[in-house]
This record gives sequence, C-alpha cells and structure tokens, in this order.
Amino acid sequence: MLQDYTYVGLMTVIALIFPIIPVALAKILSPKKPSPIKNDIYECGLETIGDSWIQFRVQYYLYALLFVVFDVETVFLFPWAVSYGVLGWFALIETFIFVAILLLGLAYAWRKGALEWV
Repeated sequence: MLQDYTYVGLMTVIALIFPIIPVALAKILSPKKPSPIKNDIYECGLETIGDSWIQFRVQYYLYALLFVVFDVETVFLFPWAVSYGVLGWFALIETFIFVAILLLGLAYAWRKGALEWV
C-alpha cells in the first residue's frame, strides 16, 4: 500500500519540477537590458495619457463571472446533447436539475441587481 503512495509522491514531484525548470532557465538565460522605453506601460500600441492605474467597478467582474458560469454550462451541455440517445431518462432528469440550479443562480443575480448596467 505504501508503494501506491510512492507513485503519487513521485508524480507530484515531477509535476512541480517540470514547469519550474523552464521558468528558472528563462530567468537565468534571458538578456537583462532594462530601459525607460521597455519599462514604460504599453496599452494597445498607444502611449498612455494620464494615470494608467485606475480602478474598475466591481460590476464588470460580476458580468465576467456570470459569462464564465454560463459559458461553462454550455460546455457541459454539448457532450450531453451529442450522446442524449445513449444516456436515457436518468441523464435527462439530471440535466434538468443542472439547468434549474443555474437558472436559480441567474434569478438570484437578477434579483440582487447584478445585471443592471449603471
């Protein structure tokens, strides 16, 4: 039984080392020639006018989160739609429950005013 955990531990060490080595090599081998132009803030190819560090409203993030939630919902529903004939009634009921939970979340966000653009 301890041998099974050895494999898990070995895979964990490999999973941690595998991305660290290229990042460390890039940090060591990359040329370091800072200049004011390279350190300047770059935004869409245009020089910034005024302060670049502005605060965005939290509402933008709420829209983004709602978009991600419903985008993930469609990713989960596509495989179900493709294999609907094989899955049967049980999967249909589970899908309706899944969509109902998401609709409850949408109704909650709507009621709280998260969808109102101000």
